[in-house]
Amino acid sequence: MKLTNLILIFSSLVLFSGRAFSQDDGNELLKRIDGKLMPESYEAYRKLINIEPNGRKKEFIFYTVKKGKDKIAMLYLSPASEKGRTTLRLGENMWLYIPNVGKPIRITSLQSIVGGVFNNADIMQIDYNAEYDVVKMDKDEKKYILELKAKNNTVAYDKLKMWAAKDEILTKIECYSASGMLIKTLEFKEIKDFGNGLVRPSVMETYSPLYKGYKSIIIYSQVKPREFKDEVFTMNYMSKLDGLRK
Repeated sequence: MKLTNLILIFSSLVLFSGRAFSQDDGNELLKRIDGKLMPESYEAYRKLINIEPNGRKKEFIFYTVKKGKDKIAMLYLSPASEKGRTTLRLGENMWLYIPNVGKPIRITSLQSIVGGVFNNADIMQIDYNAEYDVVKMDKDEKKYILELKAKNNTVAYDKLKMWAAKDEILTKIECYSASGMLIKTLEFKEIKDFGNGLVRPSVMETYSPLYKGYKSIIIYSQVKPREFKDEVFTMNYMSKLDGLRK
Protein backbone atom coordinates (compact mmCIF):
# COMPACT_ATOMS: atom_id res chain seq x y z
CA MET A 1 0.00 0.00 0.00
CA LYS A 2 1.30 3.44 -0.89
CA LEU A 3 2.44 5.77 1.91
CA THR A 4 -0.07 8.43 0.83
CA ASN A 5 -2.92 5.94 1.21
CA LEU A 6 -1.74 5.02 4.69
CA ILE A 7 -1.64 8.67 5.68
CA LEU A 8 -5.19 9.17 4.45
CA ILE A 9 -6.40 6.18 6.42
CA PHE A 10 -4.77 7.24 9.66
CA SER A 11 -5.88 10.87 9.25
CA SER A 12 -9.49 9.68 9.18
CA LEU A 13 -9.14 7.94 12.53
CA VAL A 14 -9.86 9.44 15.96
CA LEU A 15 -8.50 8.32 19.31
CA PHE A 16 -11.03 6.48 21.43
CA SER A 17 -9.82 5.09 24.77
CA GLY A 18 -6.43 4.27 23.36
CA ARG A 19 -7.79 2.56 20.23
CA ALA A 20 -8.28 3.96 16.75
CA PHE A 21 -11.83 4.32 15.47
CA SER A 22 -13.01 5.83 12.22
CA GLN A 23 -14.81 9.15 12.19
CA ASP A 24 -17.88 7.20 11.09
CA ASP A 25 -17.94 5.51 14.52
CA GLY A 26 -18.05 8.92 16.18
CA ASN A 27 -20.81 10.17 13.91
CA GLU A 28 -22.86 7.00 14.52
CA LEU A 29 -22.54 7.56 18.27
CA LEU A 30 -23.67 11.17 17.79
CA LYS A 31 -26.73 9.96 15.86
CA ARG A 32 -27.62 7.62 18.72
CA ILE A 33 -27.24 10.47 21.23
CA ASP A 34 -29.58 12.58 19.07
CA GLY A 35 -32.04 9.67 18.97
CA LYS A 36 -32.03 9.37 22.76
CA LEU A 37 -32.69 13.11 23.04
CA MET A 38 -35.77 13.34 20.82
CA PRO A 39 -37.97 11.24 18.52
CA GLU A 40 -37.38 11.85 14.82
CA SER A 41 -40.71 13.69 14.59
CA TYR A 42 -42.53 15.03 17.65
CA GLU A 43 -44.61 17.70 19.35
CA ALA A 44 -43.62 19.23 22.68
CA TYR A 45 -44.58 21.88 25.24
CA ARG A 46 -41.74 23.84 26.77
CA LYS A 47 -41.27 26.67 29.25
CA LEU A 48 -38.31 29.03 28.88
CA ILE A 49 -37.21 31.09 31.88
CA ASN A 50 -34.70 33.95 31.62
CA ILE A 51 -33.15 34.86 34.98
CA GLU A 52 -31.28 38.14 35.46
CA PRO A 53 -28.54 38.79 38.06
CA ASN A 54 -31.04 40.69 40.26
CA GLY A 55 -33.32 37.63 40.31
CA ARG A 56 -35.92 39.05 37.94
CA LYS A 57 -37.47 36.42 35.66
CA LYS A 58 -39.26 36.43 32.33
CA GLU A 59 -41.10 33.31 31.18
CA PHE A 60 -42.25 32.04 27.80
CA ILE A 61 -44.29 28.95 26.91
CA PHE A 62 -43.92 27.33 23.48
CA TYR A 63 -45.65 24.62 21.50
CA THR A 64 -42.98 23.02 19.30
CA VAL A 65 -43.17 20.59 16.39
CA LYS A 66 -40.27 18.92 14.57
CA LYS A 67 -39.87 16.61 11.59
CA GLY A 68 -36.74 14.77 10.55
CA LYS A 69 -33.27 16.16 11.16
CA ASP A 70 -33.72 19.82 10.39
CA LYS A 71 -37.34 21.01 10.28
CA ILE A 72 -38.73 22.69 13.40
CA ALA A 73 -41.55 25.19 14.06
CA MET A 74 -42.60 26.88 17.27
CA LEU A 75 -45.73 28.70 18.48
CA TYR A 76 -45.63 31.21 21.35
CA LEU A 77 -48.44 30.60 23.88
CA SER A 78 -47.34 33.14 26.51
CA PRO A 79 -46.73 35.84 27.61
CA ALA A 80 -49.78 37.61 26.18
CA SER A 81 -47.56 40.16 24.42
CA GLU A 82 -45.95 37.36 22.37
CA LYS A 83 -48.95 35.04 21.94
CA GLY A 84 -49.50 33.92 18.36
CA ARG A 85 -45.95 34.55 17.20
CA THR A 86 -44.30 31.65 15.43
CA THR A 87 -40.81 30.75 14.32
CA LEU A 88 -39.69 28.32 11.63
CA ARG A 89 -36.34 26.69 11.03
CA LEU A 90 -35.41 24.78 7.89
CA GLY A 91 -31.79 23.72 8.15
CA GLU A 92 -29.74 26.91 8.37
CA ASN A 93 -32.68 29.24 7.56
CA MET A 94 -34.97 30.79 10.18
CA TRP A 95 -38.01 33.07 10.13
CA LEU A 96 -40.21 34.91 12.64
CA TYR A 97 -43.92 35.49 12.02
CA ILE A 98 -45.70 38.24 13.99
CA PRO A 99 -49.51 38.44 13.65
CA ASN A 100 -50.74 41.57 11.87
CA VAL A 101 -47.25 42.47 10.65
CA GLY A 102 -47.33 40.70 7.29
CA LYS A 103 -44.98 38.18 5.81
CA PRO A 104 -42.39 36.33 7.93
CA ILE A 105 -39.11 38.07 8.79
CA ARG A 106 -35.71 36.42 8.37
CA ILE A 107 -33.80 35.92 11.63
CA THR A 108 -30.37 34.45 12.35
CA SER A 109 -29.13 31.63 14.56
CA LEU A 110 -27.09 33.91 16.84
CA GLN A 111 -29.94 36.33 17.49
CA SER A 112 -32.25 35.79 20.45
CA ILE A 113 -35.84 36.86 19.92
CA VAL A 114 -36.63 36.03 23.57
CA GLY A 115 -33.54 37.64 25.12
CA GLY A 116 -31.50 35.82 27.75
CA VAL A 117 -28.61 33.44 27.14
CA PHE A 118 -30.31 31.07 24.69
CA ASN A 119 -30.08 32.14 21.06
CA ASN A 120 -32.44 31.12 18.26
CA ALA A 121 -30.34 28.08 17.35
CA ASP A 122 -30.47 26.83 20.95
CA ILE A 123 -34.25 27.21 21.17
CA MET A 124 -34.85 25.67 17.74
CA GLN A 125 -32.10 23.06 17.96
CA ILE A 126 -32.06 20.57 15.12
CA ASP A 127 -30.21 17.24 15.31
CA TYR A 128 -26.57 17.80 16.24
CA ASN A 129 -25.47 15.32 13.59
CA ALA A 130 -27.10 17.52 10.94
CA GLU A 131 -24.74 20.40 11.78
CA TYR A 132 -21.59 18.79 13.18
CA ASP A 133 -19.08 16.02 12.56
CA VAL A 134 -17.24 14.21 15.34
CA VAL A 135 -13.49 14.86 15.13
CA LYS A 136 -12.45 13.20 18.40
CA MET A 137 -14.04 10.95 20.98
CA ASP A 138 -13.09 9.26 24.20
CA LYS A 139 -14.76 7.37 27.02
CA ASP A 140 -14.29 6.06 30.53
CA GLU A 141 -16.42 3.77 32.68
CA LYS A 142 -19.05 6.49 33.21
CA LYS A 143 -19.22 8.71 30.13
CA TYR A 144 -18.45 9.53 26.52
CA ILE A 145 -16.73 12.76 25.51
CA LEU A 146 -17.08 13.97 21.92
CA GLU A 147 -15.46 16.91 20.17
CA LEU A 148 -17.49 18.23 17.26
CA LYS A 149 -16.69 20.55 14.37
CA ALA A 150 -19.31 22.50 12.42
CA LYS A 151 -19.89 21.28 8.87
CA ASN A 152 -19.94 24.87 7.58
CA ASN A 153 -19.51 28.45 8.82
CA THR A 154 -23.24 29.21 9.06
CA VAL A 155 -23.61 27.09 12.22
CA ALA A 156 -24.03 29.02 15.49
CA TYR A 157 -20.92 27.50 17.11
CA ASP A 158 -17.75 26.42 15.36
CA LYS A 159 -16.93 23.67 17.88
CA LEU A 160 -18.77 21.73 20.56
CA LYS A 161 -17.47 19.57 23.37
CA MET A 162 -20.17 17.11 24.37
CA TRP A 163 -20.56 14.80 27.36
CA ALA A 164 -22.98 11.86 27.40
CA ALA A 165 -23.56 9.16 30.01
CA LYS A 166 -22.81 5.52 29.22
CA ASP A 167 -26.48 5.07 28.28
CA GLU A 168 -25.83 7.72 25.57
CA ILE A 169 -28.05 10.35 27.22
CA LEU A 170 -26.66 13.85 26.81
CA THR A 171 -25.46 15.61 30.00
CA LYS A 172 -23.45 18.69 28.98
CA ILE A 173 -22.24 20.71 25.99
CA GLU A 174 -19.62 23.46 25.84
CA CYS A 175 -19.98 25.77 22.83
CA TYR A 176 -16.90 27.43 21.31
CA SER A 177 -16.12 30.04 18.67
CA ALA A 178 -13.65 29.43 15.83
CA SER A 179 -10.97 31.16 17.93
CA GLY A 180 -11.51 28.68 20.76
CA MET A 181 -13.38 31.06 23.09
CA LEU A 182 -16.02 29.45 25.31
CA ILE A 183 -19.34 31.06 24.40
CA LYS A 184 -21.70 29.16 26.67
CA THR A 185 -22.34 25.92 28.52
CA LEU A 186 -25.52 23.85 28.22
CA GLU A 187 -26.37 21.41 31.00
CA PHE A 188 -29.04 18.70 30.64
CA LYS A 189 -30.69 17.72 33.92
CA GLU A 190 -33.57 15.92 35.66
CA ILE A 191 -34.14 12.72 33.72
CA LYS A 192 -37.86 12.10 33.08
CA ASP A 193 -39.88 9.33 31.45
CA PHE A 194 -42.03 11.04 28.80
CA GLY A 195 -43.65 7.78 27.68
CA ASN A 196 -43.37 5.95 24.37
CA GLY A 197 -39.88 4.79 25.37
CA LEU A 198 -38.46 8.32 25.64
CA VAL A 199 -36.40 8.83 28.80
CA ARG A 200 -34.39 12.03 28.63
CA PRO A 201 -33.45 15.21 30.53
CA SER A 202 -36.46 17.42 31.18
CA VAL A 203 -34.39 20.55 31.91
CA MET A 204 -31.77 22.34 29.80
CA GLU A 205 -29.88 25.13 31.56
CA THR A 206 -27.42 27.56 30.01
CA TYR A 207 -24.97 30.16 31.28
CA SER A 208 -22.16 32.09 29.65
CA PRO A 209 -18.96 33.90 30.63
CA LEU A 210 -20.17 36.63 28.25
CA TYR A 211 -23.34 37.21 30.33
CA LYS A 212 -22.15 36.95 33.91
CA GLY A 213 -24.94 36.43 36.43
CA TYR A 214 -27.52 35.60 33.76
CA LYS A 215 -29.03 32.15 33.33
CA SER A 216 -31.69 30.68 31.04
CA ILE A 217 -33.62 27.44 31.50
CA ILE A 218 -35.87 25.37 29.23
CA ILE A 219 -38.25 22.90 30.92
CA TYR A 220 -39.95 20.19 28.87
CA SER A 221 -43.42 19.29 30.20
CA GLN A 222 -44.60 17.08 27.32
CA VAL A 223 -42.87 15.34 24.42
CA LYS A 224 -44.84 13.01 22.13
CA PRO A 225 -43.95 11.33 18.84
CA ARG A 226 -46.15 12.67 16.04
CA GLU A 227 -45.99 12.66 12.25
CA PHE A 228 -46.55 15.86 10.26
CA LYS A 229 -47.00 16.74 6.62
CA ASP A 230 -44.21 18.74 5.00
CA GLU A 231 -46.54 21.70 4.50
CA VAL A 232 -46.49 22.32 8.28
CA PHE A 233 -42.88 23.45 7.86
CA THR A 234 -43.45 26.21 5.33
CA MET A 235 -43.75 29.97 5.65
CA ASN A 236 -47.34 29.81 4.45
CA TYR A 237 -48.22 27.60 7.41
CA MET A 238 -46.62 29.78 10.12
CA SER A 239 -49.91 31.54 10.88
CA LYS A 240 -51.76 28.21 11.22
CA LEU A 241 -49.58 26.37 13.77
CA ASP A 242 -52.14 26.76 16.56
CA GLY A 243 -54.48 24.50 14.57
CA LEU A 244 -52.14 21.54 15.22
CA ARG A 245 -52.74 21.56 18.96
CA LYS A 246 -55.13 18.87 20.17
